[in-house]
Amino acid sequence: MDRDAVKTICEVLPGAEVSDPFGGGHDVWKVGGKIFAIVGAMDQGVSVKTADVDFAAMMIEAGDAIKAPYLHRSWVLLPWSAPDALIRDRIEISYDIIRGGLTKKARAALPPRG
Repeated sequence: MDRDAVKTICEVLPGAEVSDPFGGGHDVWKVGGKIFAIVGAMDQGVSVKTADVDFAAMMIEAGDAIKAPYLHRSWVLLPWSAPDALIRDRIEISYDIIRGGLTKKARAALPPRG
């Protein structure tokens, strides 16, 4: 998996947008203005939101992820060496978590999740 593959996964998610708000070559993927995936400038992997701190800790303890730098403890960094299916699933789950947390009005403004 790499930055281009993450782009391919994220760009088809309804309402997903990419920007570089921090400067320096970050790909920050958002839905409804909220971040669901980040590929940092150092290009080590993709950071995603998990359901909670305990799930993130479980992923880290299992060796599937590391703590995402600069982000809340419920975020993990999936290294490029992680299985492609795991990265794809976790990006989509992160998207669903963030989308689900948007206001009802913001969710209604998004295209349906196919």
